[in-house]
Amino acid sequence: MKCDVAIVGSGLAGLSVALHLAQTRKVVIISKRNLLDGASNWAQGGIAAVLDSGDSHEQHIGDTLVAGAGLCDEGATRFIVEHGREAIEWLIAQGVPFTRDAGAELGYHLTREGGHSQRRIIHAADATGHAVQVTLEEKARSHPNITILENHFAIDVIRSDRIGGGAPRCVGLYVQNVKTGKVTTLSADHTVLATGGAGKVYLYTTNPDTATGDGIAMAWRAGCRVANMEFIQFHPTCLYHPYAKSFLISEAVRGEGGLLKLPAEAGDAAGTRFMPAHDERAELAPRDVVARAIDFEVKKRGLDYVDLDISHQPPAFLMEHFPNIYARCMELGIDITRQPIPVVPAAHYTCGGIVTDMCGRTDLPGLYAVGETAYTGLHGANRLASNSLLECVVLGQAAAQHIEQQPKPKAMALPAWDESRVTDADEEVVISQNWDELRRFMWNYVGIVRTTKRLERAQHRIRLLREEIYEYYANFRITRDLLELRNLVDVASLIVDSALSRRESRGLHFSRDFPDTLPKALPTVLGPVRR
Repeated sequence: MKCDVAIVGSGLAGLSVALHLAQTRKVVIISKRNLLDGASNWAQGGIAAVLDSGDSHEQHIGDTLVAGAGLCDEGATRFIVEHGREAIEWLIAQGVPFTRDAGAELGYHLTREGGHSQRRIIHAADATGHAVQVTLEEKARSHPNITILENHFAIDVIRSDRIGGGAPRCVGLYVQNVKTGKVTTLSADHTVLATGGAGKVYLYTTNPDTATGDGIAMAWRAGCRVANMEFIQFHPTCLYHPYAKSFLISEAVRGEGGLLKLPAEAGDAAGTRFMPAHDERAELAPRDVVARAIDFEVKKRGLDYVDLDISHQPPAFLMEHFPNIYARCMELGIDITRQPIPVVPAAHYTCGGIVTDMCGRTDLPGLYAVGETAYTGLHGANRLASNSLLECVVLGQAAAQHIEQQPKPKAMALPAWDESRVTDADEEVVISQNWDELRRFMWNYVGIVRTTKRLERAQHRIRLLREEIYEYYANFRITRDLLELRNLVDVASLIVDSALSRRESRGLHFSRDFPDTLPKALPTVLGPVRR
């Protein structure tokens, strides 16, 4: 197959790039499951942007820098924030049904979330990601210049210099049809990785099953630098229930007055608010502070969860602002108009990723990265709520504009995938065993609070698992589960190596052995580029 631009990933970042390019380029979108199965579709809260005269770029930038604990790139932050309104207006023009408010300047309701000094979160009730994705998916499916390959897995990018083609450049991808097993060589003038984060490297996560760090691992294997992989954001409030898998209770619940309290299991302390004792901002503190506070209370008191109580708000208000959260909790027997919501922290967002510039360019010419899979410097040591979807749209447009300006590269013949490995695995239990072991020790050893000894144990286990997984990959027919496991063990290694190299506590990385924050903030960059 041949195309002008191959986009790996079908979330907001990938669809933004595709729709901006489709007027002038032939685009192929590769989605390893269905088009709506990524994390963007799960996003509840909204998109942060300066949309009111009482707000300003400087305030939004300032809030982002504070949340990022000194590690945000100020230039990148300014670029993305200053293009925020333009990004929102583009989404509105596409038909995204944001929640209306006749009294607001722009005509849309703005909410507030932890870490923000102003109401600047535009949203579609409590299912913003779904509203955005459904709208853009319809446009992508109907566009004549966009080809969509669902249930196709991008295995690795192809470098020209590794196939005898001179100077290094990304010239395409190997892509497997998950249903048939057939691997296709896809030739592309430009390739965009928009595969999202790596939450599935942890046992408990708010992320969908697709979040296996595929783009980060592919780019690393292709010789690109990655940065700040130790900063994994744990969302403070994931619904705690045996029948609720990865259901997020939006940041906006606390933004609209939700209070964190100790549950009945805390005995005499039941019903007590605990956040004021941890931070003067209480429930509106940044996510890293709230997640550590919950983790502290749970471990100190031997609890399984804490309560998030917003039952003091009128029922009509809750059903209007949080219809999906209300409905899901009711399905599980929790009436949020009368009862608190049991919550626990869970792995949520990968703040680090593939090093890019403000055009999405990676270290490998012809290869771009956009969205959660990329590291632009916006999120620093802790992502400010609702900045992620903003980054997807702003950088998606910037990457598309840069690609449009590039001359067409010289075509070259690409080798077919090596089909010599046609042996079916005799013990597929190896995949499930390694998958479970990796995610469990990452949760126990590389979680919200870390120690050097636990990180070293994780590093040792990763080395052994990596040997097993790569031996398995080299000798047996590939499957989606095997490819995801291969990517997860690479990403786990990057997270642990990054965490061990940071000799301080900052933002999302908290080490008991190095509890102080160093005076100078420096990103963790793993490289140099391997040729």
